[in-house]
Amino acid sequence: MMEMTVHTAAPYQILIARGCLDETGPRAAKLFRANGKAMIVSDSNVMPLYGDRVEKSLEAAGITCFRFTFPAGETSKRLSVIEQIYAALAENRFTRTDFLVALGGGVVGDMTGFAAATFLRGMGFVQIPTSLLAQVDSSVGGKTGVDLPQGKNLVGAFHQPRLVLIDPDTLGTLPPRYFADGMGEVIKYGCIRSRNLFDSLAQSRLTPDHPDLERVLYECVDIKRIVVEHDEHDTGERMILNFGHTLGHALEKLHNFEVLSHGEAVGIGMVLVTEAAERNGITPSGTAARIRSLLTLYGLPTEDPSIPLSDAVAATSVDKKSLGGSLNLVVLSELGNAVVHPVPKAEVPAFFGEGTR
Repeated sequence: MMEMTVHTAAPYQILIARGCLDETGPRAAKLFRANGKAMIVSDSNVMPLYGDRVEKSLEAAGITCFRFTFPAGETSKRLSVIEQIYAALAENRFTRTDFLVALGGGVVGDMTGFAAATFLRGMGFVQIPTSLLAQVDSSVGGKTGVDLPQGKNLVGAFHQPRLVLIDPDTLGTLPPRYFADGMGEVIKYGCIRSRNLFDSLAQSRLTPDHPDLERVLYECVDIKRIVVEHDEHDTGERMILNFGHTLGHALEKLHNFEVLSHGEAVGIGMVLVTEAAERNGITPSGTAARIRSLLTLYGLPTEDPSIPLSDAVAATSVDKKSLGGSLNLVVLSELGNAVVHPVPKAEVPAFFGEGTR
């Protein structure tokens, strides 16, 4: 069992332990009012797998449970589904002292957190991430939100969870593509903050039953914890967590969130921005090739032949990291160290080689 505390304005615990789904009730009972209510929010893939188990744990702790299930996939990450969650909470007379439980991957966590941040102007929620991507990244840090047709996560709020329970056993039920999807974010952490992590991923291929899995989860979460504590609201250092995301989000949007998974898109984005940074003399030559090699080892794509780079670059115009007349690109000064590099919007196409490839 591994535990850490995230020291944000409202501190919270993160528990990493096999079988900790069964800790949901006892842990939540210490945080929320006795005899309260919990709304378990999940998708159509995850609720059948773990909904009964989490509900049993909560009810054994004296908490009355309700469920809300939506169709799995990024295409459900819409305000219309959030409105349905609001309706379920209102119909069951939830109050600010009750709470939500996000049981699932990144889409579930983002949406549940946003509903919790906005219903009754704010209520508590618990993150139980069941995908690798959510366990190492999206469940920690309090970023919540939904997509618009114009872009990913354009509507959202910062709202920290009250508790995060990471059960590595849930990764054993993931199809190979979804484990690889999470590896896109794991590799990102090696790129931005830990050369040792990057090298270890290349030396021994991580799998759901790998003996080092918990250590890798802990290292990734700890990197994010440190960054979030320094910059809770994403105005400075926290931007480095978006390495690969600017072009990755653009590719997701151009595919209508249906072709590339998030981790796949981020991996391609990491390669593209690193190749551009090498051409601009920021990143040492050969870094992009090393990232390509590691992505390939984990079954992730390194390019998207169906989308011209010029189109992806143009789609970054509504990126959340745009400030004034510049786009804040995250690049590597070296493998294991990321920096924020502002580029005037008019110069972004040239930074990426005149938008051609």
